[in-house]
Amino acid sequence: MRIPSSVFAVGRYVAVLSLIAGTAALMSGDRKKVALTPHDKAYYASPNLVNYVQPGLVFSIVSASVAANGTISVHYKVADPNGAPLDVTGVATPGTISVSYLAAYIGAGKTEFTSYFVRSVAAATGTATANQATGDSGGTLQTVAIGEYIYTFKGLAVNPDLTATHRIGLYGSRSLTAWGLGTDNADTTYDFVPNGAKVTVVRDIVRTPDCNACHGSAITTTSTNGLAAHGGSRRSVQLCIICHQPQTIDPNTGNTLDMPVLIHKIHMGSSLPSVVAGGKYQIVGHNNAVSDFSTVVYPADVRHCQTCHNPKNGAAQTNAYLTTPNRAACGACHDDVNFVTGANHQNLPQADDTQCATCHIPQGTQEFDASIVGAHVIPVESATAAGIVLNLTKVTNGVAGKAPTVTFTIKDNSGNAIPMSAMTGGSNRLALVMAGPTSDYGYTSFGSDVTTPGYVSENPVPTATCGTDGTCTYTFTHTIPAKATGTYAIGIEGRRTLTFPASYNQPATEYGAINKVTYFSVDGSPVVPRRTVVALANCNACHTRLSLHGENRNQIEMCVLCHNPSENDISTRTSATVASDKLLPPQSVNFAMMIHKIHTGVNMANFNQTYIIVGYGGSHNDFSGVRYPAMGPSGSTGDTAECYMCHVNGSEQVLPIGKNAVLDTQGPLSPVAATTSACTACHLDLGTLAHALQNTNAKFGESCDICHGAGGAWAATQVHAGQ
Repeated sequence: MRIPSSVFAVGRYVAVLSLIAGTAALMSGDRKKVALTPHDKAYYASPNLVNYVQPGLVFSIVSASVAANGTISVHYKVADPNGAPLDVTGVATPGTISVSYLAAYIGAGKTEFTSYFVRSVAAATGTATANQATGDSGGTLQTVAIGEYIYTFKGLAVNPDLTATHRIGLYGSRSLTAWGLGTDNADTTYDFVPNGAKVTVVRDIVRTPDCNACHGSAITTTSTNGLAAHGGSRRSVQLCIICHQPQTIDPNTGNTLDMPVLIHKIHMGSSLPSVVAGGKYQIVGHNNAVSDFSTVVYPADVRHCQTCHNPKNGAAQTNAYLTTPNRAACGACHDDVNFVTGANHQNLPQADDTQCATCHIPQGTQEFDASIVGAHVIPVESATAAGIVLNLTKVTNGVAGKAPTVTFTIKDNSGNAIPMSAMTGGSNRLALVMAGPTSDYGYTSFGSDVTTPGYVSENPVPTATCGTDGTCTYTFTHTIPAKATGTYAIGIEGRRTLTFPASYNQPATEYGAINKVTYFSVDGSPVVPRRTVVALANCNACHTRLSLHGENRNQIEMCVLCHNPSENDISTRTSATVASDKLLPPQSVNFAMMIHKIHTGVNMANFNQTYIIVGYGGSHNDFSGVRYPAMGPSGSTGDTAECYMCHVNGSEQVLPIGKNAVLDTQGPLSPVAATTSACTACHLDLGTLAHALQNTNAKFGESCDICHGAGGAWAATQVHAGQ
């Protein structure tokens, strides 16, 4: 039985006993501990505290009804993740729980929900007002048992259609701050037809797990990560669309908050035609806070509609964007189209949505046509590309002091050999990159003529010997250092020019092969591949198809060959197109530091820092404005504490103690020890850097792992656990 330790007064004690009488779940002694993950803050709390508090929050709806007179009621349960009931008052179980109630229906001939409850909202300035869907308050709550309640709405459903699909939504939070365990949030929805008929009309297009792939994997038990909005308690698409439908308008900007329009525009952000033309896309929300989405840069190509409209997510209407195109959803991205006049729409006015599917069929006979699939084809992914398939099959003579010979295959997608002559001219290229040792790249010299630090890249095309089956051999002109030990790596990359048929009306582009990396011992010792820290699949959860440097590099183990502790942008900075970039020292592009800083993005402004890389052709690449999409418990983006979104197997707590120091000539310290560099790329304050230096010895190196390594009092995983 769990009774708060603060309960001493006899009268209150009797009241508590009366409240929990007959509730078997609370009279059966200690309950099973919640199966927490290392990403839950409670995972690190005292087992006795966790067993008492049982953190987490789960709502479930048993039934709901709408009477002919408009009375709405919902029968629901509140529990912890193990299913044990929770008292919303916080008397019988720890933590008070707030619950909010929504009710809506899909009207005849409609596809979206209409809320029964609407409020008028005034603009921050001026006299404009607008309606917004809202919830009910002031109704009657009946306690059936601890954790089981019936809420009768105060507001009535006006002229309810008892044959229509209805949805009840609950959302709320459980405060456990008194026990140092933060706040748990949850929501749920329930669809039904009031007359008892089966639900046949649904609104089920996008599922929350697809949002969470980028906004934060909801892998915690206590619901502190993943999609969250309005303070963190709205956590599912199913709940959001109750209010985010055509009823809801921002009175300040006049922008609709209808879900398909809102989400398309937010994700397009800086790519919106209206923004490119100099406009802004803003929403004024609670307390007149301005959210400017004009700077959002979607981390993948926005034409990947299937990232959200996932054909594998099980949603009943996941293909609705293909089968029922409409002006609101399509015009949200293509917001330079005027459907009234036909401007930017082939001069074809469109008075309603009935004709949209006539021209915009799901898929046509060729790419880049007016069909929905065709219009969203990404050129580098065109099916017309013959493809490049590279494989590394063997390394011989790969020993210290020798020039290794590499055997590789190069074929197209159909298995036909690609001759070396096809890999020259234009943007066609092929390269083999050698680096080592795998214990840590960055400071190996492959000869005085090599200007790339820690690695050497060679073009095999002129001298490779190839058979008709696409099997080639190439001997490096540079040798493995004479004193080399351990395991070395060779990676291969390549790309080809893609020219489209004239009927496609598309400029030529280029596409690349999937990189391959092979490892070999240079001294007879066991082969040990480079450590795995992050996974490409995790990158692609947001980036969909990560490919960089002109389609050349797309595998993490290839990236780290070059993005090593001594690499920077010195080779391109002298040709910078922005004059001020030429005045600064080279910028480090060590992989750990670079990725941390890029994802930290907008947070750098709080420390008067920027992260600008001068790239190919002197291009200015400023990552200081990157808005990392992972959402924290309160629903704000930029939650870089969710390290597990990129890291695998707990690698964030396997600190790189003893690895090569990083040359960071634009930073406050160079060279900087590996762990210090990685951590201070996110923790940007000088105090943290001073702390790291204080715990680094000139002779013995960093001692960060004592406190921040696995099992330490402030282990990295623990301090980054959900708040």
